[in-house]
Amino acid sequence: MTTGKKPWSGRFQQSTAGDVEEFTSSIHFDRRLYSYDIEGSIAHATMLAGQNIISQKEAKKIVSTLKEILKDIEKGKLKFMAADEDIHMAIEKELIRRIGETGGKLHSARSRNDQIVLDVRLYLRAEIKKIVSLLVSLQLRLLEIAKREIKTIMPGYTHMQKAQPVLLSHYFLAFGEMFSRDIQRLKDCLGRLNVLPLGAAALAGTGLPIDRSRTAKMLGFTEISKNSMDTVADRDFIAEFIFAASLNMMHLSRFCEDLVLWSSDEFGFVEISDAYTTGSSIMPQKKNPDVAELIRGKTGRVYGDLVAILTIMKGLPMTYNRDLQEDKEPLFDAVDTLKNCLTIFAEMIKHMEFNSVRMLMAARGGFSTATDIAEHLVAKGVPFRRAHEIAGKIVAYCLGNKKRLDELTLKEYREFYKGFNLDIKNIIELDKAVNMRRHIGGTATAAVLKRIKEFEKDLRKI
Repeated sequence: MTTGKKPWSGRFQQSTAGDVEEFTSSIHFDRRLYSYDIEGSIAHATMLAGQNIISQKEAKKIVSTLKEILKDIEKGKLKFMAADEDIHMAIEKELIRRIGETGGKLHSARSRNDQIVLDVRLYLRAEIKKIVSLLVSLQLRLLEIAKREIKTIMPGYTHMQKAQPVLLSHYFLAFGEMFSRDIQRLKDCLGRLNVLPLGAAALAGTGLPIDRSRTAKMLGFTEISKNSMDTVADRDFIAEFIFAASLNMMHLSRFCEDLVLWSSDEFGFVEISDAYTTGSSIMPQKKNPDVAELIRGKTGRVYGDLVAILTIMKGLPMTYNRDLQEDKEPLFDAVDTLKNCLTIFAEMIKHMEFNSVRMLMAARGGFSTATDIAEHLVAKGVPFRRAHEIAGKIVAYCLGNKKRLDELTLKEYREFYKGFNLDIKNIIELDKAVNMRRHIGGTATAAVLKRIKEFEKDLRKI
């Protein structure tokens, strides 16, 4: 495709320098907006004809040619070059090349300023819906594992020290809650970005009799922007999305951190499939959790995208400035990175096997039911601080005598509190300790199964 004369060349006496052409070109990354640019242009042309700004015949010709251009791009028949500047001008120039001056009427009552932000809003609206779908699929995968591992007990950790026994299913649902918040944030972002910007023109609106409500309806926007200056200057919705993406990546990264640790010999809790691990170029015995590590690493990349957009925006005077051309690469990178990570992570966890025996053995160590001893005493009327002290002394005794809590006799327990009965043996059993926590949000089997059902119901609604 050749560029020909610039649309703004009338005011200039000299041609643009070649290095400036290359420096200012964005076609190499914004070409991915082509379908949204054409979608917006078709709606705009239809509205212009409805308002008698252009004739119905002209609109019909413009729309049919835009559809032809779309097909040619998708079939690879229409190629873009750096000299095409950006996707918006490239498509308009091709339209004019095909139908002459009639194509030049498409830009009536429109500026590249509102056209650009329209394309990005249309693009991000579609991508958020795809990301939400990926998150729902991931949550369904988590629920499958949670149901399968409902009897698996593992040690829960605080400060990377064994704390209390929990169900592995409860652990997976914890990330389910995180991903639910990610979905909520994305849906909130979707609501705020689904606002029609077209009609703001360069910054002040247009004197032509446009019908913004009609354009909004054709493009599926639920609201229309209220201030033309804010409209072309606004990139809050991009920053908000990348922030939501950053949190989503952080959740994936924390999940991956556990899996990296759990797959080591020191833990031995999980075996990641060979298909989702790699080997060493020098150590033949190695099986490295590279997929999990890369997701963890790519989280920093999305954080960088967020810092980039915030830095671009922080010092811009009203309204549109060319700096805003730099909003798309961090946005595209955040979208692509998040989608890729969600997709491969869901596949990776599908092909994992958990060592329930190793987890159970680990849960038996670290005196993880000491809290249950304290709560047992509280139930008998002992003040919690006193009960905490008694349980702590029992743990100290076990450490000094190299015993576990379940190895102590009733006589030994009574040396610390005379009111202990034989039921203390039941209290410190792992499955009993787990299933004592039957309240909402607890790790008891009944509570976890109930939450799984609630999750499935919520996901069906989404």
